[in-house]
Amino acid sequence: MTKAIVLTGITTTGTPHLGNYVGAIRPAIAASKDENVAPFYFLADYHALIKCQEPERVRQSSLEIAATWLALGLDTSNAVFYRQSDVPEITELAWMLTCVASKGLMNRAHAYKAAVADNEQSGENDPDKGINMGLFSYPILMAADILMFNANKVPVGKDQIQHIEMARDIAARFNHVYGEHFTLPEAVVDAQSATLLGLDGRKMSKSYNNTIPLFEPEKKLKKLINKIKTNSLEPGEPKDPDDCTLFSIYRSFANNEQLQEMRQRYAEGIAWGEMKRELFEHINDHITPARERYEALLGAPEHIEQQLQEGAEKARAVSAPFIKELRQAVGISKISI
Repeated sequence: MTKAIVLTGITTTGTPHLGNYVGAIRPAIAASKDENVAPFYFLADYHALIKCQEPERVRQSSLEIAATWLALGLDTSNAVFYRQSDVPEITELAWMLTCVASKGLMNRAHAYKAAVADNEQSGENDPDKGINMGLFSYPILMAADILMFNANKVPVGKDQIQHIEMARDIAARFNHVYGEHFTLPEAVVDAQSATLLGLDGRKMSKSYNNTIPLFEPEKKLKKLINKIKTNSLEPGEPKDPDDCTLFSIYRSFANNEQLQEMRQRYAEGIAWGEMKRELFEHINDHITPARERYEALLGAPEHIEQQLQEGAEKARAVSAPFIKELRQAVGISKISI
């Protein structure tokens, strides 16, 4: 049976937080152990340059993200785990795709349209002020990431579906011009995937500065959980768990029995301080073993680098022969005598 190729990229611009873990990392690591799937997971460090011109931040984020995935049990014997920049065929393919991608298609990209709208709303004469070509052509590089390995399925959030549709459009255009080379990828949106709320009750996101880093030390983790906003209901007053940030986070780490018990405690009027203590202890118990592995990995960067290089070697075993095929298809080859 042919394995389904599933591909996921992680942009190296920040420290993984609880929302990343619940929404993306945990299900991806479970998939890495599925013998019926060929998973490709990569650090999207070239994508990071679009919005982040802080070299040390990109380097540190790459280290922290790689350490996180390895500490949480990523099966690198099955999954191909690599750094985007270690596979030069991806950027070469991005140029080939750029030459068949329509500018009109890029004009319709959500991120670009949002940046233009921001400029127009602020009264800028130039609607493209501050927009670099990385942002404009981001969907093409993302298409190259996907098409390089002919991924069948790409797990994404709803806001990324358009990029998969663009990858399909670009692949279809290339296939039409140069012959059938690319599989048309499918977006996979997990309706059950949890979206965690952050400290302020909005979606947990680096953009809102409301995240709880996944591997914070115990004291800092407790302090952050104590900052989570709650309403003014007093102890003893019944509380609605489905309208509570604390419960929304707890739900992602608890089993059904624990959830039912906690719902009963909400009905009985659990105090917010008590609930915050329960949440801290529950999360801390859950992540402590992985946190210890994470801290050990941060102290052994050479091991992380070795894992990434081994992953790059496996990735290039696919990408190097494929790019030769694509060069031949577009007419870039040695002159035959």
